[in-house]
Parts: sequence; C-alpha cells; structure tokens
Amino acid sequence: MSALPGRLVLLGHPVAHSRSPAFQNAALRSAGLPLVYEAMDVPPSELAGVVRQLELQNAAGNVTVPHKEAVAQLCARVSNTAARAGAVNTFRTEGGSLVGDNTDVAGFNALARHVAGSEPRKAQIALLGAGGAAAAALVAMDDWVGCTISLFSRRRDRAQQLVERLASSARPTDSVQSAVSGAGIVINATPLGIAAGDELPVPISELPAGALVIDLNYAPGETRWVREARENGFTAADGSIMLLEQGVESFRRWFGIDPDVNAMREALRQEGLDATGAA
Repeated sequence: MSALPGRLVLLGHPVAHSRSPAFQNAALRSAGLPLVYEAMDVPPSELAGVVRQLELQNAAGNVTVPHKEAVAQLCARVSNTAARAGAVNTFRTEGGSLVGDNTDVAGFNALARHVAGSEPRKAQIALLGAGGAAAAALVAMDDWVGCTISLFSRRRDRAQQLVERLASSARPTDSVQSAVSGAGIVINATPLGIAAGDELPVPISELPAGALVIDLNYAPGETRWVREARENGFTAADGSIMLLEQGVESFRRWFGIDPDVNAMREALRQEGLDATGAA
C-alpha cells in the first residue's frame, strides 16, 4: 500500500450536492484506513491558496466543477491522460508538489460501454459542452473506431479551442439541433439539468429516434432528462456509473490497492443512485 496522504478532500464550488464523500468514506471504512474524505467548497478566487495549503498537508483528493482545468494548471506535473484532457479530477502530493491525473476518462468509458453494450464503433455522436467533462469524453472517444463527433457549446470559442487542442476528429457546430441531427448517441456534458427548473440539454422531442442518451450529471432517482428520455422509449443513463468508476480508479491512485466496490456501490444506492454495472 502507498503511504497514506495527510488529508483526503474533494474540491469544488458548489460541492454540497456531491455524493463522492458517501462512497469514498465507505471504501475507507471497509479498508480500515484512518482517513475521512472531506468536501471543500472553494471559490475560484481562493483556489490557488487552498491548493498550496493542501500541498503542505501532503493531501490527496478529487476535483469537480468548476476547478478541473484550473487545478491542472496548478499541478507540478500531470499524467498523460490529464495532459490530453487539460483537466485534473484526481490528485496526490509527492515531494511537496501536486501531481494530477484524470480518472474521468476511464469513468466515461465504463458508462458508455454500459449504455451501448460494448465500446461504440462507427457511431455518429453529439457531445454537448466544452468543459472538463467534455474534454474527458473526447479523450475517451478518440480511441473509438470510426466515430464522428459533433460538439456544441454555447461558447463556440471554447468548443473550437477544445477541438484544436485535442486534435480531435470532433467538429464544432452552431446549434444543439445541428449537433444532434442524425446522432446515434447524445451526450450531455453540461451542467444543464442539475438544478430544479433547469431546461433540458435537448428537448425529448428533438432526440433522434433510437439514439442512446447519456447524461454525465447524476441525481437521486436519475436526472430529469434521463427519466423523460426513458419514459419516451430511449435507452438512457445518468452519470452514476461514471461517478463510481472514476472514484474506484482514484482510490487505486491514492493507495495502490483496490477498494471495496460493493461497499461503494451500496453507499451510492443509499444516496438514491444506481451504479449497477460499474467496476
């Protein structure tokens, strides 16, 4: 087992909605590790100072929105996967400096395989969003054979920058409608749908017939978009499997051992999330 970190945290803003503490603390208890996984709500203006304090505390942990790209810039070094994504969701301290990694890529791959039944091939894909989650999805999909990706973000400049940086086969589009037209897989990597009253990423009536629907957000009882898609005959899943799978991979990075996945899955079930099929 790797040496224990001095502290284990989740950085985000806001962060109260996260279910990561529930399943990571279940894994820590099962492994008999004397640590508590803490959620830290850190405004962007305070992030650099907090990271420095965490380095002094020999901390490890996770990063969620909106800090994944900023933390990547604050790390002394990052893994190849994190460098490609330009985003860090997992970190540890080595020699007093932060080392960043990205386990969202593995988590997204697990979710996509679950929904599609296997790794998608020769699929037409609509990806909505241009932040850290979208970058992780693009890195994963870059290894899928023969797929074409239409990327839409309300900030066209961010979508263009993401495609250029990743040298991806994705192409930016000017509207949600043009992105989803003819798509066999529609992926939401935006925050739309998390808050009550949010508009849906794509109206159910505009989803192509037979499309697979993947929401990287998660919520107790599934997200509204996923529920309504399934009610209308679509195969759909929210990000619960991705959440668990990236957490399993993070645990391995921190401690060098496999966590108790059943304990983690059960903790999520008690939070109203169904991660059946993960890990």
